Amino acid sequence: MIFTHPMFPIFVLFFLFFMNVPIALSLIGSTLYYFVIINHNMPTSLVIQQFVSAVESFPYLAVPFFIMLGSVMNYSGLSDRLMDFAEVLAGHLKGGLAQVNCVLSALMGGISGSANADAAMESKILVPAMLNKGMPLDFSAAVTAASSAVSPVIPPGNNLIMYALIANVAVGDMFLAGYTPGILMTISMMIAVHFIAVKHNYAPSRDKMASPSEILRQVGKSIFALCIPFVIILGMRIGICTPTEAGGVAVLFAFIIGAFAYGKLKFSHIPLILKETVQSTGSVMIIIAAAKVFGFYMSCESIPEMITKALLGLTQNKFLLLMVINLVLLVIGMFIEGGAALIILAPLLVPAVMSRGVDPLHFGVIMIVNIMIGGLTPPFGSMMFTVCSIVNCRFDKFIKQVWPFIIALLIVLVVVTYSESIALLIPKIFGYEPIHTGIQALGG
Repeated sequence: MIFTHPMFPIFVLFFLFFMNVPIALSLIGSTLYYFVIINHNMPTSLVIQQFVSAVESFPYLAVPFFIMLGSVMNYSGLSDRLMDFAEVLAGHLKGGLAQVNCVLSALMGGISGSANADAAMESKILVPAMLNKGMPLDFSAAVTAASSAVSPVIPPGNNLIMYALIANVAVGDMFLAGYTPGILMTISMMIAVHFIAVKHNYAPSRDKMASPSEILRQVGKSIFALCIPFVIILGMRIGICTPTEAGGVAVLFAFIIGAFAYGKLKFSHIPLILKETVQSTGSVMIIIAAAKVFGFYMSCESIPEMITKALLGLTQNKFLLLMVINLVLLVIGMFIEGGAALIILAPLLVPAVMSRGVDPLHFGVIMIVNIMIGGLTPPFGSMMFTVCSIVNCRFDKFIKQVWPFIIALLIVLVVVTYSESIALLIPKIFGYEPIHTGIQALGG
């Protein structure tokens, strides 16, 4: 009977997604269906153990620290310094504040690591300024949502940490791997903004390009914010601290700078920072725990092995396999939030691609860039919803304006998918050796 088929909980999962049930509850609900209806002989205590053990991993402590770092940045004035630095670098370009929007997202990626946090911040700060410069609301919203896709790709994005833990690669290497695709995504969107700005004659926000002395002065004002991501990665690379310890040190550093150097961080901000951190951490960790239990159900039915065999049966060519996986991820990304998609799908896909000679670090870059594109697309793109709800932009108008940016990001996805040397440029500079455990030949 179909209702007792081992694959039916997957149908239940997607049905709950389409009914707009929160991700964590959808995962829990579909898993409960399996253990209550299909495999009711399984002890309930064993299922609960899986749920609890999922969040007992020490490396996951890095997640709340980096979430807190983004919140501290906003209250401490460090985000304002990054905004001023982005304005000095890109304000003179055609499109002005739209270009600043792209650069700021890249800079904020090294701090907040959250697409939705970045999208919310820029919706409140930059969109009103873009409207004052004569740019339409739908274009301003599209630029803001598209540029926020860069934030989780540039370290210390939480998606980078989670993928590293899932795929058993070093967090420091994963951080280094995020820079090249993040920079390429930023450049591609700035090019798209340029062509749109020329077509519609969107004015720069500055009369002329900043002089070298002006740029240096702004670097001096923004130096603390600019140094944070490099200090984090350097500390991990030379073995001074773990990712968790690096997150704690970065939070302490931001507190000290905000309170004493800039004087903007007040004692009254601490409860607000803690509240935001707890809320965001809770939403992330419950998804991780629910995904672990859902993964337990799939392991019981050997579904990961079935999916791996099905993918490998499609083609012996690793490049065609990556194309198929990219298409599947793009479709799934339209319906499932990026972090949840990463947690659910990475354990299934990493063994398949590694058996075809794809380096797990390289695949991490591919997967994270891919799921961030999904966050822009209807019907359930999270950044689309975040920006449109804050700035009151109609979804149909937003969709018309965001397509040039999606195309620009898809070009970057193709580049990083089919050029390992580009995708892993920075990790290789620091001595990373790609892992090719499977068949490496072009034809399989």
